[in-house]
Amino acid sequence: MTVAPKNPLHGVTLEAMLIELHAHYGWEGLAERVDIRCFKSEPSIKSSLTFLRRTPWAREKVEALFLRLRKGRA
Repeated sequence: MTVAPKNPLHGVTLEAMLIELHAHYGWEGLAERVDIRCFKSEPSIKSSLTFLRRTPWAREKVEALFLRLRKGRA
């Protein structure tokens, strides 16, 4: 039986990631770190979730930022 590597994002929803990132960085800080319009122009959790769910490359950047944030807290 093979053991799958641990996924650090397992069980963490995109919404939970976005809420935590927003609480830590704010919209302006997120826009500086991830250059996407949904963080710059009238940002909201709902509109950002819609965009990130449809745009894999942007979601990957947000997930990477979330992992860096979590790693820094450890």
